[in-house]
Amino acid sequence: MPFQNISNLMKDKKGEDEGNLGTGARTPSVSVGASRDSVAEKFSKKMTDVNIKEMETDAMRFAASIGYPHIDLEKFPVSHEALRQIPREDAERLGAVCFFAMQDEIRIGALDPSVEEVKQLLFEVQERAHASGSLYVISEKSLKRVLRLYDTLPVVKPITKDIEIKASDLDRVSATVDDFRALANLVNGKSVSEILTLLIGGALKVEASDIHFESEEEGLAIRYRLDGILHDVMKLPVAMASKLISRIKLISSLKLNIVDAPQDGRFTIKKAALGNIDVRVSIMPSVYGESVVLRLLPQNKSGISLENVGLRGEAYDILLREIQRPNGMIITTGPTGSGKTTTMYAAMQILNKPGVKIITLEDPVEYKMEGVIQSQIDRSKDYTFAKGLRSILRQDPDIAMVGEIRDLETAEIAIQSALTGHLILSTIHTNSAAGAIPRFLSMGVKPFLLAPALDCVIGQRLVRRICKECRYEVEPSAEQKLRVEKAFADLPEKEKARLQGKEIKFFEGKGCKVCNGIGYKGRTSIYEVFVMTPEVEQVILSGQVSEYDINNLAIKNGMVTMFQDGILKAIDGITSVAEVMRVIG
Repeated sequence: MPFQNISNLMKDKKGEDEGNLGTGARTPSVSVGASRDSVAEKFSKKMTDVNIKEMETDAMRFAASIGYPHIDLEKFPVSHEALRQIPREDAERLGAVCFFAMQDEIRIGALDPSVEEVKQLLFEVQERAHASGSLYVISEKSLKRVLRLYDTLPVVKPITKDIEIKASDLDRVSATVDDFRALANLVNGKSVSEILTLLIGGALKVEASDIHFESEEEGLAIRYRLDGILHDVMKLPVAMASKLISRIKLISSLKLNIVDAPQDGRFTIKKAALGNIDVRVSIMPSVYGESVVLRLLPQNKSGISLENVGLRGEAYDILLREIQRPNGMIITTGPTGSGKTTTMYAAMQILNKPGVKIITLEDPVEYKMEGVIQSQIDRSKDYTFAKGLRSILRQDPDIAMVGEIRDLETAEIAIQSALTGHLILSTIHTNSAAGAIPRFLSMGVKPFLLAPALDCVIGQRLVRRICKECRYEVEPSAEQKLRVEKAFADLPEKEKARLQGKEIKFFEGKGCKVCNGIGYKGRTSIYEVFVMTPEVEQVILSGQVSEYDINNLAIKNGMVTMFQDGILKAIDGITSVAEVMRVIG
């Protein structure tokens, strides 16, 4: 029956009902409006269902046309973890949501996944989650349904990569840590976060360069590296090991569930008094768990200079002269952890002027330097030293610092750059300055290119400084006397003249509160520096190159060896003969 006929019938019926009111007769009431609303609602719902189906069909057709898969998220279980991958504002702006997030896979649905911003969003989420990813086409209905789920997200405190070390934290440590037993007592009963803060605070207090967390059968051993030497600090229970390592992984943006493969990360310590401190994190599996090393890298390096890193006398004069040259190659040699990068930064402090463009290529960037463009290589993206150096040269630099030369391609590009008007600073792993030339040739570098490109080679090691507060005079042993006498006999005449009339004394440290009972506080470098001469060039071009011959030629031309430089610093009370012999052998 048509809607208008129903309406007329209802009017007639209403008149009859009103006529019966006076007689008291009761008639059944009929809710006509409700019936009409019910019919309209059913019709509306049916049309909505049709529209939704058409919406999904349109989305499927669109997906097929652009070559992406389609998914209907109407009943798809979207987890909170998936929602957190994309902020709500970005999801609404781009019409894209993450609907699936697992350990190694991310899936994102978008109204139009072919848009570049959506592709970039997927890339950023993949990088952050260290997972593979894929894009899907979704309908407006699916998008609205997932956007509503954001309202169900619990409010959580955001996790940051930084740790703040407050003055009160350091006060607690410095007030009690005269030895490491006091620090061990201080962490008792503390939470995992508090323990990590106290361990870092203790390391900063004693000026440690590294914190080692070593999983052993009996527990987690904590050790500090002070001035190049490892010192046992404490041992935490086995039950605490996984919790503490997980906390380090969390703030370093590393995967908690990976325990059988190495991982590298970093975070920053916020410490206003001394400036920020970058922390490099290295984790690797071991027999009893995971081993973690935190490398502490203070960013306040404004006071670094050639003088305070340990360069002096003829070596200082040579290097100062060579770094002023407009082109050529200056190489610093030594094993890992011998201070090569610091020496390069000290040289750049002198070269860093408004009219000079300096670019560095490092792995990783250890210290930030204002006025210098610093680039970090990334092998996972095929950004190597060689490719980075090619890019640097297209940036029109005056000076380039390459963190390390370890292969023929990088060496050849560096040498060509030195020959075409650039000053190149770099490092190489050898035991002495003289060993750099045979190392280059063993890589396959052509002798006729190396000889004119190389200006200067620096060999160095780090030795501990004697603590000034507990220094006392000692008598060298018979063996030490023999070594010292030979070193004196071979000294260049300039250095011998400097020692004329000077009383020769040697010192060591007893150990006190200032140096934590060690007897040493801080480190300095010992150096040997030689420049290219016609004789050295002839040896290189002859093809008959040995480290022994190069070293003899350098000494003949007045080079002070690392051992001799160390003995001279021992005479000045800076270090001890025993320390120089420990480092040089």
